[in-house]
Amino acid sequence: MAQGLRAAIDFLLYEWLQAQTLCSRARYADHTRETFDAVLDTCERIARDKYAPFNRLVDTEEPRFDGERVILPAATHEAWKAYAASGMLSAAQDYAVGGMQLPYTVEAAGNAFFAAASVSIGAGMLTVGNANLLMAHGTEAQQRAFALPEFAGRFSGTMCLSEPQAGSSLSDIATRAVPDGEGYEADPLGPRYRLRGNKMWISAGEHELTENIVHLVLAKIPGPDGRLPPGVKGISLFIVPKKLVTPDGQLCGQRNDVALAGLNHKCGWRGTTNTLLNFGEGRYPVSAPGLGAGLDGQGAGAIGYRVGEPGQGLRYMFHMMNEARIGVGMAATMLGMAGYLASLDYARTRLQGRPLGPHGKDPAQPPVRIIEHADVKRMLLAQKAYCEGALALELYCARLVDEQRTGEAATADDARLLLEVLTPIAKSWPSEWCLEANSLAIQVHGGYGYTRDFPVEQYWRDNRLNMIHEGTHGIQALDLLGRKVLMEDGRGTRLLGERIAATAERARAVPALAAHAEALAAAWDAVLAATRAAWADGDPVAALANAVPYMQAFGHTVLAWIWLDVALAAAARDGAAHAGRLQACRYFFHYELPKIEAWLRVVRTRDRTCADMAEEAF
Repeated sequence: MAQGLRAAIDFLLYEWLQAQTLCSRARYADHTRETFDAVLDTCERIARDKYAPFNRLVDTEEPRFDGERVILPAATHEAWKAYAASGMLSAAQDYAVGGMQLPYTVEAAGNAFFAAASVSIGAGMLTVGNANLLMAHGTEAQQRAFALPEFAGRFSGTMCLSEPQAGSSLSDIATRAVPDGEGYEADPLGPRYRLRGNKMWISAGEHELTENIVHLVLAKIPGPDGRLPPGVKGISLFIVPKKLVTPDGQLCGQRNDVALAGLNHKCGWRGTTNTLLNFGEGRYPVSAPGLGAGLDGQGAGAIGYRVGEPGQGLRYMFHMMNEARIGVGMAATMLGMAGYLASLDYARTRLQGRPLGPHGKDPAQPPVRIIEHADVKRMLLAQKAYCEGALALELYCARLVDEQRTGEAATADDARLLLEVLTPIAKSWPSEWCLEANSLAIQVHGGYGYTRDFPVEQYWRDNRLNMIHEGTHGIQALDLLGRKVLMEDGRGTRLLGERIAATAERARAVPALAAHAEALAAAWDAVLAATRAAWADGDPVAALANAVPYMQAFGHTVLAWIWLDVALAAAARDGAAHAGRLQACRYFFHYELPKIEAWLRVVRTRDRTCADMAEEAF
């Protein structure tokens, strides 16, 4: 598996995205392709040695709570130590904070190996996202006390948004934060509050992999009448550490009032703890010199330090959420890729059936490998088209992050807006179609596929979570059609259209790709027409009734563009691998892109079949 994955990453990184050219920029001037390769080599080795051998173990030996602590397999502890020691937690950070100052594109490519080896053991997605948010919106003191220990691997991080009664409806959260006595604003770590409430589905919410866990918690500050402000505009963001710290990030010996209420038992990602957390229930009352008396005068309430201004919490949290959404997209991609490579290996060795000749099958002939059957080739080619296309999309988005950081002002702003438009696709498309790839991997294995003797059933279970966490499929669709394609007067959509048109223009000059170029141009025109039709009268109810079919069509069109651009790079090179990429591109245009017409038809006509279904008719 590793050889095929590394070859795909190397091609996309160097031959397609030309990541080595980033070394000409001041931020990356100390690097060369050799240093990039060394990072990839390290990640590949750790993933191979510390992650892959234990993927089944962490699936069967789930986290358990003994009443005092959450117990994880020793392999998980060893994997975390190796990952933290690799420096990948701070790979893209400045030298000044201990980072390697690598392009984010290279960091994303390196992390792909861990997701393929064992997404369930996990790497640093939430910890890095948590720290990055604090570097963007926290004070210097908050960065020093919380973000830097996270980059060093001493602390880990979470994001605490959802609540049992509210789910994805963040306007309905009920966790409250009240100022912790007089002088609460003078705390060196930021305005200090006491929090009470519950947070559900918190990944990595309790464990002993690190010295401390830094929870970023959304909560509401009550008004003068004691009521919580309605809607999302009243949400603020708080740092709530599991253990209290000194201003220089050292533990001060006291546990915060954050308690594990229970572990959620999931169909996949079983090696990652998923928790219900109670904040301020009084199990660990916090009362010490320099702190307020708490909500009840006896230390009740979890200590939290406000990040930024009151009421801006959701805006700050989107910094982490958008990063996590791309991370989830990469996880979904690599689970699909792992299943594809496993089923490819199986198909090359499994003997079953006989070839179909002019007079049918000859039972006297020996059985053939199943990869010789046309339908198995169809399933393998579909997986390749889904997974390598999704990998290209995720790395393209990572490259946009580097353009934001280091490009000229106009280029950086274009990259920002283009990434806004593509983020719902980068999260949702792999979550749906690389899951389908995992389903096809099971199918290739036949009866063996749904047994635990082979890894593909676990890949499917692990991947099924990705359409839900970090924003469900429906939420991504509403974000895309309801906001992203319209924002800044549609400029991001126009920027994407310009890139699609440029790729199509180049492809028209290549005979083998010219027909694909015309199909892509027509598909994008159809997406734009459906967008205009959906919003023809400005009624959001009618426009968004079929947001998911719209997102499916939009995503398929984006992937067709990605594949055509990749094919242009492959067409200039010889070899079986490049021929395979051209064939995968052909598959996508012949088998997948035609699907968009059915999706766009219901968007264009603002079909109300689903919206008008009466509840009692179900």
